[in-house]
Amino acid sequence: MTTNTAPATTARPSRALNITLWTVQSVLAAFYAFAATPKLLGDPTTADMMAQIGFANWVGYFIGAAELAGAIGLLIPRLTSLAATGLALLMVGATVTNTFTMGAGAAAMTLVLAAVFATVAYARRSWITRPGKR
Repeated sequence: MTTNTAPATTARPSRALNITLWTVQSVLAAFYAFAATPKLLGDPTTADMMAQIGFANWVGYFIGAAELAGAIGLLIPRLTSLAATGLALLMVGATVTNTFTMGAGAAAMTLVLAAVFATVAYARRSWITRPGKR
C-alpha cells in the first residue's frame, strides 16, 4: 500500500490577518525605535535606572541597540519572525527583571508584550521557511 505524502507547507495568513499583523508590527516598531533612542543616546535617566536595578551602564546601550535592531527587523519581511523572536526574548528578560526589582505588577506589561511578539513570530514564520513565496 502506498501513501501519497506531500511536503508540509505553511499556509499564508488571510488578507485581514496580514493587515492586522502589519499594523501591529508597525506600531511596535515605532514604539521600540522611540524607546531605544534615549538608551542609545546615554540619557542620564536610563543610566540611573540601570544603576537602581544593579546593571552596568553598558546594559542600557545593549538593550537600546537590541530594541532598535528589533524595530527595524519587524519591518523587513524576511527578518520579521526572527526580530519578533528576539524582542520576545528581550521582554522575557525584562519580565524576570521587573518581577524581582519592581514586583509582579510591573512585569505584567512586559509579559503581554512577550506574548504579542511570540504571536507575530509564529504568524510570520513562513517568511523564513518559504523564502520568496509570499
